[in-house]
Amino acid sequence: MKPLFFVLILCFLSASITAQEDSTINRKLDFSGDFRFRIEQDWNARKSDGTYSEDRSRLRYRFRFGLNYSIDKHSSFGGRIRSGNINDQQGPHITLGGNGKGEFGLVQIGFEKLFYKYESKKLIGWIGKNSIPLKKLHELFWNDNVFPEGVGLKYKFVDNGNKLFSHLTFNTGHFIIKSNNQSFAKDSYLQIFQFDLKLFQNKLNLFPGFYAFRNIGNFPDAQQTYFLNYSIFHIGVDLSLLKKSHLNVGLELYNNFTDYSNHESILTPFKDQKNGFVVTLKYGKLEKKGDWTVQLFYARMQKFAIVDYFAQNDWARWDYSSIGASGARISNFHGSEIQVGYAFKEKFNLILRTYFVEQLVKVGDFKENGNRIRLDLNIGF
Repeated sequence: MKPLFFVLILCFLSASITAQEDSTINRKLDFSGDFRFRIEQDWNARKSDGTYSEDRSRLRYRFRFGLNYSIDKHSSFGGRIRSGNINDQQGPHITLGGNGKGEFGLVQIGFEKLFYKYESKKLIGWIGKNSIPLKKLHELFWNDNVFPEGVGLKYKFVDNGNKLFSHLTFNTGHFIIKSNNQSFAKDSYLQIFQFDLKLFQNKLNLFPGFYAFRNIGNFPDAQQTYFLNYSIFHIGVDLSLLKKSHLNVGLELYNNFTDYSNHESILTPFKDQKNGFVVTLKYGKLEKKGDWTVQLFYARMQKFAIVDYFAQNDWARWDYSSIGASGARISNFHGSEIQVGYAFKEKFNLILRTYFVEQLVKVGDFKENGNRIRLDLNIGF
């Protein structure tokens, strides 16, 4: 896998440079943005020593603003800024009154996207910092707020209206998590390989993948006490039961087949905790005025089925703040999410989410657990 980074860079650059020769100049600057206001309540959160955290109420918000400049019909570059702690890749939300350095202090702003993109009928590629090129049904493996740095590619082998075989895309990328100023092989990095296949006029979607995490710290923000690798095989299935009503059922399985049996730093109860699955049931979509949706999720994610500080931080208030790091540590759990949403108009909606979570393998004398409810008002343009 070591030469993959060079291969992806060469493929991307050669396609981009070749396209410049016959492309029509059509420069255009587009702006986009969104604002979210959130009401959140946490309760009944038991800690590993058996005591309970104080119930917590928070008012939060998030602001994002982006631009995209089209150089021609194939090439563009873009970027996006966001509010929130710039050291926390998972969490762009700000708590009202939560600024610990002063009353009504200023808000931090950082760039979450900076990229150059090439796009043709068959190939979409970017270099820089952008959205990960993965097909997924949720954020339990990869958080939508985490934008990796490196090169990402999507290649469309098939994209037509064939009744049996209508779509096949290959997604891949090499992303540098932490550069060690040595050879690329000694970096902390992620490589992804995924096929996205749609059958029977898009009624059945299959998306198997393999994800190689290398030289990954067990804790985020350079607070690690040891390093480890993950070799995660994933298969996802999304079945449309009622297309007009957007009724879908989905299943995603994760298996990290790295052998940790001889890893001295991993505690024995966790050495075989490497599997996970998520079941989804979704009805409706929030696309236009009057639309509504109901979504149900059940997840069971063992400790090393995912890298927890790249995954969602929604389901519980478990984090790494006790060691001075900013990431969430939501793996080694099972639980459910109930989601209900209503659209006032396009890009203007209200979403209610409720979570119930319990730890799988206890770290202390008791299993951690917790309940959370959120109400989000989302406005975009």
